[in-house]
Amino acid sequence: GVAVVAAECLGVWLPIISLARVSQRWLVGTTLPPQVHGRKKSSPRFIWYNKMSKKILMAAADAAAAKDENTQIALRNWIKGDATKKNSSAKKESMIRKATVAYGIVELLVRCPTNNVALDDDAKIGTDNFAVCVCKKKKRSSSSWTDVRGVTMISSGLSLSIEEPSYLSCLFEDDDDEGGEKDGQMGRYLEVELDAANKKTDCCDNGSADNDEMSKHRCHYLLAKLFYELFTQEEFRDDNYPIVGDDCDEPVHKQAKKASLSEREGGVVVSNNCGSDLFSISARMQQLRIPASICRMVQNLLESVSESGAVDAYKTLGEVGKDLHLLLLDPDRFLFDHEEGESPDSMQLRYRKEKLYGRDKEETLITDTFCRVTRGKSEAFFIGGFSGSGKSMLVDTLRVRVKNVGGYVIKHKFDAVSQDRPLSGVISAVNQLCLMIKHRLTSKRLIALSKQLKDDFGADIGLLARMLPNVCALSPEFSSLAGEVEDGNISVKMNARSVSFTLLRFVRLVSSPKRPIMLFLDDLQWADDTALDVVHTFLSDTMGSCVFFVGTYRDNEVQIGHAIFDLLQKLETSNVPTTKLSLTGLDRGDLNKMVSDALGLYPRICKSLSDIVFQKTKGNPFFVLEFIQSLQSRGLLQYDSCQKRWVWSADTIRAEEITDNVLHLLSTKLNQLSNEIQLLLKVMACFGACTNESVIGYLSESPEYAGVRNGLEGAISEEFVELNAEGSFKFVHDKVREAAYNLTPDRDKKQLHYNLGKTLYSICEGKDVGDAIFLIASQINHGKELIEKDDALCIPVAKLNMKAGKMALDGCDHKMAYFYFLAALSSLPDDIWDSHYDLSLRLTFLMARAANSSCKYDEAELTLQTIRERARCLQDKLPAYFLMVQISVAQGHLREAYTTCSSILTQLGETVPETVTPEMVGSMIPETLNMYTEVYDDDWLGKKMEDSTLCNAMKFYSIILTTAHFIKPSHMVAYFICKMVQLSLRHGVCQYTPQALMILSSIVIRFDNAEFIRRIAKNAMLLAERFDLSDEMVDVHLHFHRGAGQLDSYQLCATQLRKSFASGLSSGNANIAFFCAGQGVQFSVISAEKDLISLLQEIDYYRNLLEIYKSQLTKYCLLCYRETVSTFIDKGKTTAIEAKLTFADVSDPGNKLLEMFYFHQVFKNYWIGYAERCDHYVQRYGELSQPRHFEAYIIKFYHGLNSLDMIKKQANYSKSKEVDEIIASMKVVASQSESNFRNKLELLEAEQYGVTSRNDRAAAFHAYNTAIASAQKAKFVHEQGLACEKAGFYCKRMKYNEKSLMYFNQARECYEKWGSSVKVDFIQKEVSKLM
Repeated sequence: GVAVVAAECLGVWLPIISLARVSQRWLVGTTLPPQVHGRKKSSPRFIWYNKMSKKILMAAADAAAAKDENTQIALRNWIKGDATKKNSSAKKESMIRKATVAYGIVELLVRCPTNNVALDDDAKIGTDNFAVCVCKKKKRSSSSWTDVRGVTMISSGLSLSIEEPSYLSCLFEDDDDEGGEKDGQMGRYLEVELDAANKKTDCCDNGSADNDEMSKHRCHYLLAKLFYELFTQEEFRDDNYPIVGDDCDEPVHKQAKKASLSEREGGVVVSNNCGSDLFSISARMQQLRIPASICRMVQNLLESVSESGAVDAYKTLGEVGKDLHLLLLDPDRFLFDHEEGESPDSMQLRYRKEKLYGRDKEETLITDTFCRVTRGKSEAFFIGGFSGSGKSMLVDTLRVRVKNVGGYVIKHKFDAVSQDRPLSGVISAVNQLCLMIKHRLTSKRLIALSKQLKDDFGADIGLLARMLPNVCALSPEFSSLAGEVEDGNISVKMNARSVSFTLLRFVRLVSSPKRPIMLFLDDLQWADDTALDVVHTFLSDTMGSCVFFVGTYRDNEVQIGHAIFDLLQKLETSNVPTTKLSLTGLDRGDLNKMVSDALGLYPRICKSLSDIVFQKTKGNPFFVLEFIQSLQSRGLLQYDSCQKRWVWSADTIRAEEITDNVLHLLSTKLNQLSNEIQLLLKVMACFGACTNESVIGYLSESPEYAGVRNGLEGAISEEFVELNAEGSFKFVHDKVREAAYNLTPDRDKKQLHYNLGKTLYSICEGKDVGDAIFLIASQINHGKELIEKDDALCIPVAKLNMKAGKMALDGCDHKMAYFYFLAALSSLPDDIWDSHYDLSLRLTFLMARAANSSCKYDEAELTLQTIRERARCLQDKLPAYFLMVQISVAQGHLREAYTTCSSILTQLGETVPETVTPEMVGSMIPETLNMYTEVYDDDWLGKKMEDSTLCNAMKFYSIILTTAHFIKPSHMVAYFICKMVQLSLRHGVCQYTPQALMILSSIVIRFDNAEFIRRIAKNAMLLAERFDLSDEMVDVHLHFHRGAGQLDSYQLCATQLRKSFASGLSSGNANIAFFCAGQGVQFSVISAEKDLISLLQEIDYYRNLLEIYKSQLTKYCLLCYRETVSTFIDKGKTTAIEAKLTFADVSDPGNKLLEMFYFHQVFKNYWIGYAERCDHYVQRYGELSQPRHFEAYIIKFYHGLNSLDMIKKQANYSKSKEVDEIIASMKVVASQSESNFRNKLELLEAEQYGVTSRNDRAAAFHAYNTAIASAQKAKFVHEQGLACEKAGFYCKRMKYNEKSLMYFNQARECYEKWGSSVKVDFIQKEVSKLM
């Protein structure tokens, strides 16, 4: 109970409270608690634990020292000493001190052993038999009302200590607060404990009924008498209450029954004789201004003596203790009376609107889940439940805790009105995150983050800034980069997946276990798959993001097939830990606490009312509040100023016809409001959950809606509307919005939406209203049937929707754009292609583009078909054809795309032959290179292609060569490249020239023309930057690293291709992105750029994405790479997967998959020692028509090593000449690509020394050491290990066992860094032989 209360009050983790309870008994100087040992000292939890431990230990030390500074005062003397005149504040403190003493006395009586105290002994339960233990000297931060330390029963020697747990007192304190009270709060959570010497097992009252009924009555009477004297400082005379006199022969309970003059009806006090002795005692206490709560307690104790059936009479001492504990915990609510002078009609119920009732287990569950996320693993948490069940409040309890560990909380709430804009909501939530980061980080860390963003996103930073405008707040430089991405220049290939991936890239950089992100999406029942796909993208990421997703939804409003269930299935498939929780109504006990807090009455007194409320509301928290308010408004719940409490008649409430439908309850309440407030609520309900203040301002300018401004003030005053953190106005609850929307009859709703839209349109026409354009267009679209009747508005509405759609496209919400374009087209008349041709053409293409980006491929093709049929000329049809070809490529329909491109190129005057011979291409390439040499100069780079027909031809050439790469021989691709380059050289450059030049450089690269190739690649890069390419840039980078980039470090190529992959997915160029991924993995495999385990994880990450993107083009390449890596790790014993490799037509000499397969077979078989297999696949690789250049030299390297191994094993020197040729060619390669091939050349030379120059051992050692050093310099750790291994075997053959052991140990260290258990085990066996 302590843990729950403390966590609720402080917003801290429950584990902190557990730590606190342990720390309470520690002395200063002890070590950290066991819960913290083993944690990193920089972790958020360690820092929090450490900070709180210090405060707890200081408080514990204060508590320990205070025990020696206490003194006892007889209760009667203590009462007299507390009777001096006091001001208002001092009187309150005095009342708390007395309530504390009363609590101690009751708890002492409850806990004391039954053989020590007779409960009906007047002498034992009297003022003169108790002493109060007080603090002589105030401790740090203490107040006068906190100085009571315990109570002692003098006659028996029993004593009981009273204390506020030190961990609670210290947690309430401010770090910078050196004194004073806890923010003016006077409540205390107290604990009591019998002194150790007095502890027994038998207690007189543990909250159960007393054994002796007569003793119980007498005890309650004596306790009432003691309380009277304690609080009033007056003597309680027995003749005031003679029925309990000792001299009467009649049993006490019979006397009480005769004298009982009060009866109750359902909780309302109905006094038959206000002059009775019982009520005269209560009246006297009220005369002395004793709080009504204390008067009521004394009265209920006296009532318990009677058998009149008074429902509020105490049954046990335990109940009295609970009530006193409640008074001390929240005295403002339960102990003190309301301010004098307040009329009963003005009294308000005191709701705890921010308190979460009855969800302790759920709160612990969600907190524990978040704690797991701070260890670095993303998780999902789903909360279902009816509207008003407290889903959002449960999530809000976690906000403070997330912030305490340095995390961020971002939130979006979906609503029924904005169902066409769900993705925008998620983007908006991430956009909020930028400002949080800006305000949270120091300047130094902000600069570091900005640099990291720029390095990771590169040219895509402008795209990110357009998607998340607030990212510009992180660096002024980002604003200018965002401006460079002009309207409409965002990649046409972008879609919902590319948006998700771009957001993920940002989240990866800003989230971590130290700074986790909590993404809270409320009302998922209104979300769709595009928004929830972003969630899946975040959570399924295995490359560094740290996200805690919380989603709430009304489980009674989602049907099978909803996107929520699809998301749950995807998360399960992706092995994302997911917790599902369903909230039901509060139980009777928790609801009773809720009612008790609202009324400020003891829970036992409220039970009759809370039982009725439970029957009506089924425990729904929101409905409970509304129901109680309805009782108050109908006069069924009233404040009695005489009794100073709320009163009711349970029977009257039961007899009333009160709806059990919260929506009907709210509607009744709203109908009683003024016309202006109702108008405001109707208008806001049309706009959804939130309404921007500017929209209210626009509407107030019109005569029809002039009253909305006044209505807004009234709605806020009546607590139906509130201002949120973003500066917009929102309904306090969804049910309020539903009720407000129902104020308008269903038949009039479309008209209201339409009128609102028209009014806003007329006021805002010509103004820059920003995002308000979405709201205006949506309101008009609700009344699309009305648009058809208003011919004058058809064209303006279409243009409005087209503008809204273009803004949505620029904001990367393609699905929202699609709906606006669809609305625009549906509002146009049938003859639009004749009357407004340009508008029709532009609008239809934009809709096709949005449909494609929303993955509505069939609708996109149908829309494009309309353009092909209705457009007047080929020039107008070309954009549609190009988009259609892009769709075909994305869906894998490569031959269809190739045929379409070929047809269009023919219509543009280009020649596309059915077949091209290698000889024809063999003559075209030198011709093209000669043209380049003759034409190239700086002026040519600045000469733009002016002929639009040729520009379009270049455009279709760029895509036909992509399709040809997969379905045509390699020389066909070379043909198209030569055509593109020649067109550029003759007529000027365009945006597709850089791609053509870069591919040309990758086709013709040879290590004897490296400088020439570098110049072509450099010019291609310059042109790409000049044209500010988006779609084509990834393709340019890919071919750079397939060509000239190989002259630099392979490891650098792997890193850059990884960035190109990310850029490709962000721009929607998924196919090229996965080519970059595959090529990057290839470089990483051959250069050991990553250790094998990390590389395996990266490959699996790409494979999982391939399943999401449904891309098959690089699937088999990645499977081949994975098999190689798995073999190197442990021969696939624990890392292999079940996957079937397919390489299409193995008889096709241009088969790219077969070329890749042979390469990896050579590579893999050499490393695991299968010399014959390696040699076999070298031969097969050589049979291919045109093996890729850089791969051919890697093959030569391993072929040379394998041949030397075979010479050593078989003494067959027939391969010596072949080895000489390989070394000669490697010398040329090493001169042009030092970082990649120098160490390979030197290892081949060392091995050749070892075979042919056995007597020149010094030269051999030098050669091996040189090869080892070169591999280390190049950071090829696997080839460094291989050089050490070869040197070890050479030493072993030369009988230098110590040197051999040294080299083998070095080899083992290298292989361990590489992550190859196979090679480590192999070397270990050799080491064992030498030991």
